[in-house]
Amino acid sequence: MFTFTPLQGAQSESSASQSLLELDGGVKVLIDVGWDEAFDVAKLKELEKQVPTLSIILLTHPTIAHLGAYAHCCKHFPQFARIPVYATLPVISLGRTLVQDLYTSTPLASTVIPPSALSEASYSYSQSVSASQDPNILLQPPTLEEIASYFSLIHPLKYSQPHQPIPSPNSAPLNGLTVTAYNAGHTLGGTIWHIQHGLESIVYAVDWNQARENVLAGAAWLGGAGAGGAEVIEQLRKPTALICSSRGGERLALPGGRAKRDELLLDMIKSATSKGGTVLIPTDSSARVLELAYLLEHAWRKETNDDDSPLRTSKLYLASKNIGATMRYTRSMLEWMDDAIIREFEANTGVLKKQGESDQKHGAGPFDFKHLRLLERRGQINRVLNETDNLGRSVGKVILASDTSLEWGFSKDVLRKIADDSRNLVILTERLAPPHDAASPGLAKTLWSWWEERKNGVTLEPSKNGENLEQVNTSGRSVKLKDVKRIPLEGNDLSVYQHWLATQRQLLTTQSGGATSLESSADVVDDASSDSSSDSDDSDTEQQGKALNISATMGQANRKKIGLSDEDLGINILLRRKGVYDFDVRGKKGREKMFPVAIRRKRADEFGDLIRPEDFLRAEERDEVDGQDLRQQSNKYDTKDTLGKKRKWDDVAAPSEGRVPNGANKRQQIGGGQRESPDIADMPPGVEDDASDEEPEEEITSPSRLVFSTETLSINVRLAFVDFAGLHDKRSLQMLIPLIQPRKLILVSGMKDETLSLAADCRKLLAALIGAEDTAIDVYTPEIGITVDASVDTNAWAVKLTDALVKQLKWQNVKGLSIATITARLEVIHHDSPDVKAEGSNKKQKLLKGDAEKTREAIDEAEVEVPTLDVLPSNMVSATRSVAQPLQVGDLRLADLRKIMQGSGHTAEFRGEGTLLIDGSVIVRKSGTGRIEVESIGLATGLMQQGGTFYAVKNKIYEGLAVVK
Repeated sequence: MFTFTPLQGAQSESSASQSLLELDGGVKVLIDVGWDEAFDVAKLKELEKQVPTLSIILLTHPTIAHLGAYAHCCKHFPQFARIPVYATLPVISLGRTLVQDLYTSTPLASTVIPPSALSEASYSYSQSVSASQDPNILLQPPTLEEIASYFSLIHPLKYSQPHQPIPSPNSAPLNGLTVTAYNAGHTLGGTIWHIQHGLESIVYAVDWNQARENVLAGAAWLGGAGAGGAEVIEQLRKPTALICSSRGGERLALPGGRAKRDELLLDMIKSATSKGGTVLIPTDSSARVLELAYLLEHAWRKETNDDDSPLRTSKLYLASKNIGATMRYTRSMLEWMDDAIIREFEANTGVLKKQGESDQKHGAGPFDFKHLRLLERRGQINRVLNETDNLGRSVGKVILASDTSLEWGFSKDVLRKIADDSRNLVILTERLAPPHDAASPGLAKTLWSWWEERKNGVTLEPSKNGENLEQVNTSGRSVKLKDVKRIPLEGNDLSVYQHWLATQRQLLTTQSGGATSLESSADVVDDASSDSSSDSDDSDTEQQGKALNISATMGQANRKKIGLSDEDLGINILLRRKGVYDFDVRGKKGREKMFPVAIRRKRADEFGDLIRPEDFLRAEERDEVDGQDLRQQSNKYDTKDTLGKKRKWDDVAAPSEGRVPNGANKRQQIGGGQRESPDIADMPPGVEDDASDEEPEEEITSPSRLVFSTETLSINVRLAFVDFAGLHDKRSLQMLIPLIQPRKLILVSGMKDETLSLAADCRKLLAALIGAEDTAIDVYTPEIGITVDASVDTNAWAVKLTDALVKQLKWQNVKGLSIATITARLEVIHHDSPDVKAEGSNKKQKLLKGDAEKTREAIDEAEVEVPTLDVLPSNMVSATRSVAQPLQVGDLRLADLRKIMQGSGHTAEFRGEGTLLIDGSVIVRKSGTGRIEVESIGLATGLMQQGGTFYAVKNKIYEGLAVVK
C-alpha cells in the first residue's frame, strides 16, 4: 500500500513543499518541511497533527521552500525533534546558515500566536484580548544555538549509498525500508530520493535540473555529469510511482544554454554599470547564490585587466546576514560540486605549490573571492550605496542580496535606496507566481507582474555582440512597502502572553510527561521545581495561589524571556535581574525572607547522567551566535596587518594598539582596518569596512509583538529578467519522464495551469510508449490535503506444488534467499478446504434443528478449485529443455570483485568511474543499467597468463552470482 498526500505546494502559487508518504504497515515518511515568505503558522496545522505518527523525515534542498519551517517545528511541536531526519551534508550545513539568516533578518519568522489561542488562555484569568485590534504577539523564536543543535541532529547521507533508517520512537516498524539519495542538481546537495519498501519503489524528484551548470552537476537520471548515457540508471528506472514537480512545465529553455544565459546576465550588468548605475540581483542566501557568486567573481577576474570593460571600475558585493559562514561551508564541500570545480581547485593548488608562499596572491580557489566583498550589516550597505569617486560621481556597483521574495533580507533595503534613479537596474532571476492576494501581493511578485505587463515601455540596450537587451521601464510607478518591527510586550498584552505560556507549559507537560520541546537546552540551568518545591510558612491563601501561578509560568521556561515583572519575581529578582543587589524583606514571610539558591538538578537515567550534545560540537559545527566562526576568534597578538594571514614560526607579533578586542559582541568592536570576512585577506579595505558611524542593532529577547507600518515607494529603476532558477524545463520533463517509465506519476509543486497541462502531455507520451490509450495511464494531480492511492498493481495467485515436483527442486542461496527454477505443468484439481469443512461442522452442530440443507450447501461450497503444478510428462521434457535458459541472480559490486581478485593473487585497481582493471589486461565494466561487461586485450607474449586471468575473472563473477538453471 502506498498513499500520497501533499501538505503544501500542490496546484498552488506557494513555493513551499511538504509531502506525506504512507506505506504499508503504518510507515509514514515526511519529505520536506517547507515554508513561504508569509510564514503563516496556520499552514503547519496539518503537519502538526501528523507529528506523533511520523517515522522519518527527508530533506531535499537547502532552501526556504524545503526546510524553512524545520527550526519552528523543532521548537514548538512536541516530539518533532525526536523524529530521525536524513539529508546530505550540504543540505545540513547550508540549511543551518539559511535558517539562522532568516531568524536574524525578519521577526516574521517567529510567527504570530493566533488570537483565538490567546483568547482561550486569557479567558480563564478574566482577561480579554481586544477584538478590534490584533495584538500580533510573537512566539519565542529559536536562538542561533538552538538552530545549530536542531541541524546537528540530522543524519548525513552520501549519494548513491542505500541506507536503512532508524524509525522514531512512536513509529511502526519500518520492515526493511531503504532510502537512497541521488544528485538532483538545482542546489548544492539537492536530492532525488529513492524509497524502497517491499514491492513499492518510489522516486521523489522535486525541483531538479538535468542541465550542467558552472558549480553544480546535472541530475543523476542518466548517471550524472559526464555519463552521456541514453538510458536512465537502473535504480531510478521503472519505479512503481514517480513524484515529480511540475514547476517550470511551461518554461522553454533559452537557446544557447548555459553560456548564453551567463553572457546575457553579464551584458545586462555592463549596460547599467557603464552609466554609473547600481545593479540589484535578489537571490537566496544558500542555494542559487553560489552559482551567481561564482559566475560574477570569475567574470571580474577575467575582465579586471581589460581597460575597455565596465567591470574594471565597478564593485561587486554579496549582502546577507550570515553569508560568511555560508561561504566557509561552501569551500569545504567542493567534492559535492561539478568536476570542473574540483579540477580548478586542484590546478590552483598545484600553482600555489610551484609559486611558493611569496606569490600566493595570483592564485585563488573557486570560492576564494578576490573581487566579491561580503556584507553582513545594514550599515555596510548604506556606506557602499553612498560611495562616489574622486569627482563625486556615483560608482558602478553590483549587489547580490537576499532574499528573492524582497520581503526579508537586505534586498528590500537596497531597493529602497536605489529606487529613484533610472540608471539603476533590478535583475530578477526566477519566475514568480502571480499574486493571489491583491491587497498584499508582495514586492517581488509586483515587480514580476510589471515586467510581464511592460506597461511603461521597454528600453533596448545594445550589447557587445549586437543583440538588444530588453529592460522594462517603471517610470515612477508606486508600490506599497510593508515594514515589520518587533517591540517588547507591556501592560495587558504581557499578562495575556504569560497566561498563554503557562497554559501551554501545563498542557505540553501533561502530554509528554515531563520536559517539553518548548524547554530549550540553554534554559535548563537551574532546577525547574526548586522555587515551587521549597517549604513555605506563608499561610496566606492568596499569596499561595499567586505563587502557584507564577511557578507554573517560571517552572519550565527562561525567566528572562518570559518577561515577568519585579513584583512577580519577588526574592528571585536577585538572581533574575542584572544590577539588582538589594531586596526589602521587611514584612515578608516564608521563602521571601531567604536568599534564593538556584540548585541545578543533574538529569540522569538508569544509564547515568544525560549528556548535552551541543557541549561537544566541533568548531565548524557550532555556528557562532554573533555570526563569526569560533575558529576565527581574534588572538591577542593579532593586528590589522596580520589578522587573517598565515604567520611563520619565527614571526612573533608584538602587542599594539590595533589589537582586536575579544568579547561576546565582536561585531560592534571591529576596528576600521579589519575586514569582517575571513576569506579576503589580500583584498584592500573598502568603504564598507569603516564602522565608525555604525549603530549597533538592538536585540530584543523579551516577549514581543509585531508592529506593521506601510509606506509608498516610487520606483524608477529598470527591470530585467535572466533565468537563474536552475530548474527543469518543458523539454527535460517530456524527454526524461518517458525514459523513466513510471507505472504511476504524481505531479506536485506547481501552479494549477502548468500542472494540469503537464499531466495531459505526460499521459500522451506514456500512452504512446506502451501503445495504450491516454485514459489507461495513471497520472495524479492532487491538491493540498487530498490523498491519492498510488499502490503498486500486483496480481498474486496461490499455487500448490505436488510432492513429486518438490523433490526435484534444486535450491540455491542468494543473500539469505532460497531460489529455484520450476518447469512444470499447470493443472486444476478439486480440493476440500479444511477451514471450510470445520466451519461446516460447526454450523452443523449449531443448526441441528431443521437446517440440514444449509449445512449441506456449505459443505458443497468447500470443494474449491486450486491450481496445481505437477511434474512434466516424459513426452514434454525434451521440448522444454531447449527453451529454458540459465538465469543469473544477484548484484555484482566492483568493489567486492576487486577484493576477491586481490585475495586470489591478482592486481586489481579502478580506472575511472565504473571500470576495474585486473592484471593490466582484463577490464570489467558495469553500465548504468546493471550490465556487466568483461573485456580482455591480446598481447604477443603471455597469452596463457592473460587467458587464465580472463577465465579467472569470469569464474569469480559467476561465483558471486547464483546461476539458476
